[in-house]
Amino acid sequence: MTTALREFQVMTKPIGAICNLDCHYCYYLKKEFLYPKGDDFHMSDEVLERYIVQQIEAAPGPIVNFAWHGGEPTALGLGYFQKIVALQKQHRPEGKKITNGIQTNGTLLNEGWCRFFAAERFAVGLSIDGPRELHDAYRVDKGQKPTHKQVVRAYRMLSEHDVHIDVLCVVHDKNVRHPAQVYRFFKDLGVEFLQFLPLVERENGGVSARTAPAEAFGKFLIAVFDEWLRNDVGKVAIQMFDEAARPLAGMDHSLCIFRETCGDVPVVEHNGDFFSCDHFVEPEYRVGNIAETHLGDMVESAAQRAFGEAKRDSLPRYCRECEVRAMCNGGCPKDRFIATPDGEPGLNYLCAGYKSFFIHSRPYLQKMVDLWNANQPLEKLMEVVRAEDAPPPAQAGRNDPCPCGSGKKYKRCCGAGR
Repeated sequence: MTTALREFQVMTKPIGAICNLDCHYCYYLKKEFLYPKGDDFHMSDEVLERYIVQQIEAAPGPIVNFAWHGGEPTALGLGYFQKIVALQKQHRPEGKKITNGIQTNGTLLNEGWCRFFAAERFAVGLSIDGPRELHDAYRVDKGQKPTHKQVVRAYRMLSEHDVHIDVLCVVHDKNVRHPAQVYRFFKDLGVEFLQFLPLVERENGGVSARTAPAEAFGKFLIAVFDEWLRNDVGKVAIQMFDEAARPLAGMDHSLCIFRETCGDVPVVEHNGDFFSCDHFVEPEYRVGNIAETHLGDMVESAAQRAFGEAKRDSLPRYCRECEVRAMCNGGCPKDRFIATPDGEPGLNYLCAGYKSFFIHSRPYLQKMVDLWNANQPLEKLMEVVRAEDAPPPAQAGRNDPCPCGSGKKYKRCCGAGR
């Protein structure tokens, strides 16, 4: 087999775990120790070309997606990525479209990088944890110096070049207590695509002090959701909210942590090693190497299939009977290490937070799906919610400002048709 039977997305690590930063919560830095001392952690030209060819051959559809991660991939230099694009163009067959995404801390970006990303239509994932004091709590360089100023500068440069930017915010013990401050910072910056990634670190049989408490994470999501619901539907796309709405619209999840099974987001390391998942880059989850086995064969291998199906098959009864199971499906297996209320192992550490958010958001997201099904603008949801918030109509005259806060007269807003 060469072509995979399902869509998949490889997280490619051309520089392995090597990074110019020393973010205190980074789980990938220690992966350097999986390889011999003296390894230069640089995907060679031979391995790079082999990978690009196999990714193109294995892609089951007309679009071939490349996702470059690290470590910090931009540490390889702009010339390396110019070589990547040249190889992709050399090997792209007729009828196939190639796309590229890169996840970066942004500190090494300059005008040259931004011009390149714009010209080659790269989607850029940029890591920012909110306002300066919250971001700099953990995202520091090797000298333990803050990075916020550099990252904000990178965001603005990318914006000036019209590069598509997805901002990734790790939610940890510091920023989880300040949802309004974090969200408004991103809105003021002009962020249009936003992801919230909860930090869960295992430590001494429990979790680290940096970990976002489950209940606090749920409150964080609810607070952001409530502000987004009233002011930013159609303006800011928040991945978590999109994912929560998908099952209500009869759609499969696009985010692996919420799918019923996983295993379709494997890792290819700098030397060609293939691992089942970015959070399971350990010897027991090494499926093979692209020098020995074709990428498509490893995606469809029995080992990779078993890894993905174990997520569904190990789901505790408490989760199987949960009213919001379709919105969560037990979450990421890496976080399923606590016991259910009846003592069964395998409950997600974040369960309490996820469940409170999904129950809170579900009625509003259903209204949004109903608008979508009726070919109505999703922004109308904001009017519906503000109308629900408004005092009884008798409290507002027809020519008074509408209590919903829209700025319109009552008769032209929530009082229309009354």
